[in-house]
Amino acid sequence: MKSRIGKRNTLYIPKSVAEALNIEEGAIVKLTVKENKLIVEPIPDPFKLALEYPKFAKTTVEEFERESEEIQRELFSEA
Repeated sequence: MKSRIGKRNTLYIPKSVAEALNIEEGAIVKLTVKENKLIVEPIPDPFKLALEYPKFAKTTVEEFERESEEIQRELFSEA
């Protein structure tokens, strides 16, 4: 597959490649140059992952606040 470099060295990738990598406009990718080749790796959006993937832990707001307060007491009592 071929692509063209546009103004300001912008690389336009074919729609089929973007779909295969599951990336869309605004996505963040990691670029690596290795042995004169460009490697493009999508970096998952943590918020999107949090919303779309199954949850593995359950907690209440009260439990979260209690744990947060305990950690803060530990951190600030050492100072």
